[in-house]
Parts: sequence; C-alpha cells; structure tokens
Amino acid sequence: MNPKIKIAIIAIASILILAGAGSFIAYNFLFGAPQKQAEAERFIVPLGAENIIKKLHDDGFIKSEWAFEYAFKGTEIQPGGYKISKSMTAWQIADAMKEPYMKWVVIPEGLRKEQIAELIGDTLGWDQEAKRKWVGNYTAMNYDEIEGVYFPDTYLLPKDETGLQIADRLRAKFNEKFQLYADKFVAANIKWNTALKIASIVQREAAGKEDMPIIAGIIWNRLLSDPPMKLEIDATVQYIRDSVIHYGKEPNDVQLAGYSSEGDWWKPIKAEDIKIESPYNTYLNKGLPPHPICNPGLEAISAVLNPAETECLYYLHDSSGQIHCAKTYEEHKLNVEKYLK
Repeated sequence: MNPKIKIAIIAIASILILAGAGSFIAYNFLFGAPQKQAEAERFIVPLGAENIIKKLHDDGFIKSEWAFEYAFKGTEIQPGGYKISKSMTAWQIADAMKEPYMKWVVIPEGLRKEQIAELIGDTLGWDQEAKRKWVGNYTAMNYDEIEGVYFPDTYLLPKDETGLQIADRLRAKFNEKFQLYADKFVAANIKWNTALKIASIVQREAAGKEDMPIIAGIIWNRLLSDPPMKLEIDATVQYIRDSVIHYGKEPNDVQLAGYSSEGDWWKPIKAEDIKIESPYNTYLNKGLPPHPICNPGLEAISAVLNPAETECLYYLHDSSGQIHCAKTYEEHKLNVEKYLK
C-alpha cells in the first residue's frame, strides 16, 4: 500500500475515533445520568409552578436544561408528584415526567361528600362504582363521620391510593385542624359534632367569611330561645332533597339509594321541598339535623365558637350578597319586601 494512502487512512480513522469519542462525551455531558447509582426520589411540581426544568437541573436530576427540553416531547409538565432518580438519563427523566403518579386535588370549603367524590374521582380516574363506594361505604362507616369531617384543603393524592385510604387521609386532616378548637369547645360545653353541624350550616348559608359570625349568632339565638325556634334553613333542605343516602331515626339506619353524578347539588329550594319528611328538614323539625350538611372550613368552625353578639333571629341576603338581619318576623318581612322584591 502506498505509504501516503496508509497515512491518510490512519489519519481519517483517528479523526473518526476522536469524533466518536467526542460525540460520546458530549452526549453523556448533555443527556447522561448525573450519578451512576441513586435511589428513586419523589419530585413535586406544585400547582402554578414555573421554571420546572430549571429546578430539575438545580436539584441535580438533569445535566442540561436544553437536553431535557429536546428529550421531552410532551406539551407541558403537569403539576403533581413524579418518581425520578439521579441515575436516570435525560431521556428517562423526560419519559417519567410525562404523567404524574400523584395528582393535586383542591377541595373547596362547603362541599358535600358526593361533590368531593366527583372531584377526587374525576382527577384520579374513578368509575361510578368507585365513587359510589366512597359515598356509601368508606365515608359512612362511622355514624359521626358520615359528613363534615372530610376536610377542605389541597391534597397530593397517589393515583393508586384506595378510596378508603383517601377517606382516612381527609379525616386525619380534619382531626389535625380541628384539634386547634377541640379544647375550646369542651370549655364552652359544646359537643364537637354539634359545633360541626352548626359550622356546616354557617358555611353553606354565608355569602362570605364576614357573614359567618352573624349567621352563627342567629343560629345560636334560635337554638337557645325559649321555647326553641325551628331553624328553617334552606341549605338543610337542599342537602336532603338531593341526598343519595337515606338516614333513619336510629344511628345505624343508613341506606345508599344508588349513586349518580349531579350537575348542581345546591339548587334553590321550591315550596314543595320544605314538605320533605326528613330529620334534616329544619322547616319541619326543631333543632339541628342529625349530621353536618357539608364539610366546613376553619372560618365557619371559628364562627360557631365566636359568634357575633346580636339580637337578630332572622336574616337574608340581597342581590349583591349583603346580609340583612332582623329582630322580629315583622322586621324580616319588611326586609324581604325591601331587598328581595
């Protein structure tokens, strides 16, 4: 072989080897795993988070933000929880970040448990049977935990967590939050479940947080009047009108009447609704309903403990949500004429 050709071949081969080695080094520098061995970790993407790729880089999960963006083919990274490891390549991280194994669920204050079942179920992919079990089984196992103890908060829920585990999670959160008030209710000689029933009514009846102490004060005035007055609360009728659970007079007399989704659980009541025979109907029965009618927040619970001092026995909200109270029924009728007609 011609020596010049031989030298040229060697030179080309050397260049190719160097180019290959360089490409490998560059690829590894950009796309390679930051560590050879590492345990899987939970990486949380908060709701409304920005600069997620930068955080992946800053936390040591990827070597290059550009390389991850190149590898990630999804439209955006969803909020939630992901399992990733620093021993994964950019391609593997990108694949793992396409679908969270934990999802955020925000439960607003004042929802009934059927609404919570819809909210959680739609997020985690439950079918109707799973929602039915959550409403009729997992949240109806104990008489005092049928409603009101499924605390409104923001939760990060594993997609494979069972309905019972999620019910336990929400009850545990309630116990944690309610503990701040438990001793104060004991000192005031108010049973915790009584407080929760009133708080649930306050939550549903108030137009805003500023109304809550006023409504709580009026409810207490009615309950403690001599003789006690009927509460005549619309929200209690709304609750039983749309309930899929039938409650008897005995603590264990609870029956599920088939579960299906509803678009609006709190539609205004009609004249015929106040004739529904139920222990929840505060137009027909004196005192409080047998259980809370929703899952209240801390402001409503606090309002029960710290009601406004008022002589009012009646209240209404005008079209702008402003509350107007009255000491007598005659004054209340005048408010109805003035603000509702």
